[in-house]
Amino acid sequence: MQIETRSKGFPLTEGLRQHIRQRLRFAFNRIAARVKRVVVHLSDVNGPRGGPDKRCQLRVQLERQPEVVIEDTRDDLYAAVDQASERAAQSVTRRLAKQRRYRREGASG
Repeated sequence: MQIETRSKGFPLTEGLRQHIRQRLRFAFNRIAARVKRVVVHLSDVNGPRGGPDKRCQLRVQLERQPEVVIEDTRDDLYAAVDQASERAAQSVTRRLAKQRRYRREGASG
């Protein structure tokens, strides 16, 4: 699984980059072989005004499947990454399960 991280409006620290890699590897552990690439877009929506404005958008590319896009906005960027990672893994798992069911039903019918 290839992980690409981009940030807009602030510098990307090595600590944040490490956190993102750990969270994505943990979240996608069981299905990592099916995930080609994850592009992480981080941004500070409100800038210096504050508020729940740290956005994490994940674009998950799978083999022969449409891209899964998940976005989360929180006060804390680390929390946004954690929540988006968990939701993305759940969404990809559901999509793969649906694909398996479709193949089984199509082959038997």
